[in-house]
Amino acid sequence: MADTESTCTSVDDRTEDLVSPTRDALVDGIVGLLKPCLDQLDDRVRATRVSQSELHQQLEGLAAELAKIHEQSKCPLQLDSYIKKLQNAKRRVVVVNNILQNTQDRLNKLHAQVNKENARRRALLETPSPATTPSTSLHAAP
Repeated sequence: MADTESTCTSVDDRTEDLVSPTRDALVDGIVGLLKPCLDQLDDRVRATRVSQSELHQQLEGLAAELAKIHEQSKCPLQLDSYIKKLQNAKRRVVVVNNILQNTQDRLNKLHAQVNKENARRRALLETPSPATTPSTSLHAAP
């Protein structure tokens, strides 16, 4: 037998065998609890981004229409203040859209990490460890 091989098992090795399934079950339970929330959050962020994009387009169109009306009719109404308000609203929508985009990107990365971790854990669970593989008998058959 080589000097690097050991035949004795330590208490830590046996403890790891007992803790690992418990830890894996706990991780799977936590992931199971968080995944629906993450999926729902992802869907809502996506819907909000679409809504923000539509609002942004409508604000641009409205600002253009108001500018045309203002140029065509030199009416006594002061539309400049309304145009400035629309431009400020448009700027805020762009900021919120950027925040949502960043949040979406982070959520997608988190989702990918969760999937990667689940795949890694499944691979570890499916791979037989040396302690569980059937060992060959050292005794010769009669």
